[in-house]
Amino acid sequence: MEVGIGLPTMIPGITGRDVLVWAQRAEELGFSSLGVLDRLMYDGYESLIALAAAAGATSRIRLATTILIAAYRGDRALLAKQLASLDRLSDGRLVVGVAAGGRPDDYEACGTPYAGRGRRLDDLLGELRRSWDGTAAGPVPGPRWAKDGPPLLVGGHSPAAMRRAAAFGDGWIAGGSSAAGYGELAERVRAAWRAADRADRPRLVAIAYAALGPGAREQAERYLLDYYSFIGWKAEMAVRGVLTDARQLQEFAAGYRAAGCDELILFPCVPDPAQADLIASAVWR
Repeated sequence: MEVGIGLPTMIPGITGRDVLVWAQRAEELGFSSLGVLDRLMYDGYESLIALAAAAGATSRIRLATTILIAAYRGDRALLAKQLASLDRLSDGRLVVGVAAGGRPDDYEACGTPYAGRGRRLDDLLGELRRSWDGTAAGPVPGPRWAKDGPPLLVGGHSPAAMRRAAAFGDGWIAGGSSAAGYGELAERVRAAWRAADRADRPRLVAIAYAALGPGAREQAERYLLDYYSFIGWKAEMAVRGVLTDARQLQEFAAGYRAAGCDELILFPCVPDPAQADLIASAVWR
């Protein structure tokens, strides 16, 4: 199982310089991917802009949207060109993870209806796939994709999300839960692949939160209670799921590896770039 790390772009107050230091340090430490969260109505960096900055600061590590709430972005031609530009600027290191999302305020801010977002996402992914394989009518001019389009991961736990992943994706991505819970969901994804008569196997990816070192748990609690305040008391569940010591992180990773996860992306809850070293030491101890 590969292990990636998230950029702390949603932690309020983090500087642009620290984001670049994070990206460079993650590559030096051998993480497989840099992930970014996507949320419009929050004090954080826009995800595609953040990955573009990381692309310029690195040369090998993959750059992944984990995940992009693509359906609230109403201008599909612009989104397609942004993704193609990022892919080309990074020499083909882009991985596109998408989901329908669950925050109405992001949609309202863009003037995009929240209702029907799953159907719009299906339409968008179909257009992107046709753009990547060259069958789209009237494609937006350049830049050309570095390859034949980036790997596409589709997120979500619902049956509709899993059907969407099998219809359009190369794999599936999920938020952190227990290893047993992830294993059950992964089997449902494989079943969706079989139902779609797919001969390939889905790439299975997961994200989780980590906060290591003195005072890190308290910082994680403040950050996540604020970030997930839109779900009310359920924000406490996000806090309880944070991996806060090295042994816990090792056991968590081992459980996901056994459940068939291909890549685990760990999002920090503390902005200090030294967190990357602590997470790496725990994972590869």
